[in-house]
Parts: sequence; structure tokens; C-alpha cells
Amino acid sequence: MSLPELPNTRNPRELRKALLRLRMEMHRQEIRHESGQLLEPLRRVRGMGNSLHDGLGIKHAPLWGIGAVVALGFLTGKGVRSGNLARLLRLGSTLLPLVRLYLQGSRRP
Repeated sequence: MSLPELPNTRNPRELRKALLRLRMEMHRQEIRHESGQLLEPLRRVRGMGNSLHDGLGIKHAPLWGIGAVVALGFLTGKGVRSGNLARLLRLGSTLLPLVRLYLQGSRRP
């Protein structure tokens, strides 16, 4: 990033323009710095997701994690003790794509 050139004249109008350019560049740098700080937690979470996927060697690890959370939600949610058949059907229909993915992955060499 190059800073704007300072004028060699003593013309007040040119000096004001240069001051305005310096202020604008300072604001751009502040915005760039603040947005970098705001996005740092997102970068860390993405990095953790990638390291979890690479470290465990599990194919579709985030998808399996979401499936596990959904299954726990269905199994431990309200009304489980009443034996809701609809709840079990929803659980089955939710987990069916995950089971298909697992079966397709086990068929491939």
C-alpha cells in the first residue's frame, strides 16, 4: 500500500485534498484491520473442521457430525417416552441419506 503523495505547494486547497486522501487511506486500513479481526474466529472454525476431517480420515465427517446431532435430538427430545411413531419415521427419513452415503462409500474400493 502506497501512501498518497504530499504536494510541494503551499496551496491550501491542495493541502486539504492531500489531508483528505491520507484520512481516507487511514480509514481503509482501519476497516481492513477490523474486518480481519472479525473474520479470524470464522477462519479458526474452518481450520478446525478441516483438521478434524483430515486428522480422523473419516469421509464426509461434517455430514456424519450433523447426522449424529440430529439423531441425538430425535432420541432425547420431548415426547420420546410416549412412543411417537411419527418421531421414529422422521428419524429414519432424516438418516436415510446418511446410510446411503455410507453404503455407497463401502462399495467403492
